[in-house]
Amino acid sequence: MKRTYSKWTSVALIAAIYLIAGIIGWLLFNSLSLRDGWGEIFALFLADIVATTVVWAFGLLYENVSVYDPYWSVFPPVVFLLWAFYTGVWSLPVVLLLIASWYWGWRLTRNWVITFKGIAHEDWRYTKYRSLHPALFYLINFFGLNMVPTLVVFVAMLPGLKLYDLAASYSPSHYGEGWGGAFLIFGFLVCLSSATIQLIADKQSHDFRAAHPGEVCNVGLWKHGRHPNYFGEIQFWWGIWMMYAALNGIDWFILGPIAMTALFLGISIPLMEHRQLANKPGYAEYKKQTRLLI
Repeated sequence: MKRTYSKWTSVALIAAIYLIAGIIGWLLFNSLSLRDGWGEIFALFLADIVATTVVWAFGLLYENVSVYDPYWSVFPPVVFLLWAFYTGVWSLPVVLLLIASWYWGWRLTRNWVITFKGIAHEDWRYTKYRSLHPALFYLINFFGLNMVPTLVVFVAMLPGLKLYDLAASYSPSHYGEGWGGAFLIFGFLVCLSSATIQLIADKQSHDFRAAHPGEVCNVGLWKHGRHPNYFGEIQFWWGIWMMYAALNGIDWFILGPIAMTALFLGISIPLMEHRQLANKPGYAEYKKQTRLLI
């Protein structure tokens, strides 16, 4: 039987779970002592996997996969900040990365807090998997609903993590040379605009649903795209990559934002589209008249 707590008791409980997961992950990272470039990244990756496993275990305890939901918005900004302390790099690219990631993380976590109904409430996507695949659900839960998002986010974070190595050897004089400085600022602005688009889309959606429950939101940004919030999320990770590419050019790290784009276009958006078509009679017409993304 699921445990029932008030919303704010549940928020405090989730925060405690994440603190435990973070401490265990940090202890593992420090114990590995892999101090050479990619060795440190690999140690962080293992710490990420272990922290995710801790969160997953608490999700089993409370019979709620949604315990994992805030991980997406909490892990990147916290790790980027800790990475600055760990590497000792605080040059302009890193400062811009921190501002962008914390603004994005604040927006996404804020939206989670607003929509969070308590530890007993599970997201409709997870309850759907529970009912459709009861025999395989525990495998789907661990690998598909917890580990896959963690892996995709980590891959998308790699350009940001490697940015520290590049930024360590840069001086202020470099930023005015060539296209690198301009592209760095452009990537930063892309990140800020992405989180702002999501913030506006959240407000418009919440206000519309309060005034018109059950209807299709087709105002503001939602008039120009069916998923402006997802558009902003995809664009944010491209902005992180742009900041890295400004210092190092185009290489295989472009797979980070590509993986994030594929996750949304291949899984998140189709799931949401199917639900909207099933639950809102006007969505089919809205879909015909409105682009997928802005």
